[in-house]
Amino acid sequence: MRFLIISLFVVLLPFSAMSQRFKSQFEIGVMGGGSYYIGDLNPNKHFVYSKPAFGAIVRYNMTTRWSWRFTATYGNVHGADSQSDDPFQLNRNLSFKSHILELAAGVEIDLFKYRINDMKYPISPYFFYEIAYFNMNPQGEYLGNPVDLQPLGTEGQGTALSDKNRYNLHQLSIPLGIGVKFNLAKRVAISVEYGIRKTFTDFLDDVSGNYVDHDQLRALNGPLAAELADPSLSGIGSSPAGLNRGNSANKDWYSFYGVMLTFKPFKRNICDMRGWR
Repeated sequence: MRFLIISLFVVLLPFSAMSQRFKSQFEIGVMGGGSYYIGDLNPNKHFVYSKPAFGAIVRYNMTTRWSWRFTATYGNVHGADSQSDDPFQLNRNLSFKSHILELAAGVEIDLFKYRINDMKYPISPYFFYEIAYFNMNPQGEYLGNPVDLQPLGTEGQGTALSDKNRYNLHQLSIPLGIGVKFNLAKRVAISVEYGIRKTFTDFLDDVSGNYVDHDQLRALNGPLAAELADPSLSGIGSSPAGLNRGNSANKDWYSFYGVMLTFKPFKRNICDMRGWR
């Protein structure tokens, strides 16, 4: 609840000094739904490993055909080789979970003319594209307790075993999505929306490149790093250095989807709507 209050404050702040025209075009809402990820531990199964997600949205409706949108969304993602039917993944035996905290801004395009609180234009499919900042923190599990994976450098990041530094937990993504919205009651509307996010990291799941030497990783980063880097069913640390641990050619993706309830907090002034088409 505290996150939602802070998020609403953040997305509302840029609009605090706007005029009566702003009041006629502004709407705010909340979202409830799910989140999941696509990557090395879940290459192609959409929706199957979803976790709950929630968020807030502000729309500033420029015309009946397009709007600026500002969103704050929080969810969780996870993946586990044990849930795969691929023999390589089953033996690899990796798993992770991470929160996703996202702040995004972009454009929403209505395919039909639409205006909240106006039954002349009550419904429209739409699509959106944004640019987003998100925070992640992939975690593994050891003896039933969560363990942050980024500091461990499970693929030798930050050591002589790799030419990569430890990855950043703060990243950018490009959300793209579709939805449909319709007026529900006076100054209240509902939207059903799905969006997928292209990221620029392959470490949302802490899996990207090749295995490094187990004994050297143990010496440099500690026994926990070595064990979580290679918990293979064939034997902990049994994977030879240089063997593919993940596919670095494909970046990770994540998705948010759900239902949004939006409302218009200010009454529409007809005079303010003359230029809104």
